[in-house]
Amino acid sequence: MRKYRKSTWLPVALLVYTTAMAVYFIPRNTEISDMEKYLTVGLSYVIIALLWMVLRKKEKTQERRERDLENKK
Repeated sequence: MRKYRKSTWLPVALLVYTTAMAVYFIPRNTEISDMEKYLTVGLSYVIIALLWMVLRKKEKTQERRERDLENKK
């Protein structure tokens, strides 16, 4: 079985969750303005993108360290 990277499955899961919650709750919420609704969802997507970039960088750094350790042996 193929192992998926954390930098892939976690942001995808959060993206699906955020989108599902937005589709379900945005039409039903009448207490806040439309602008605030869409800004909240947009900011959530930006945070997910930042999470993806940070996890990706962390994995690349870890791979580089492992390669350096193997080369030193």
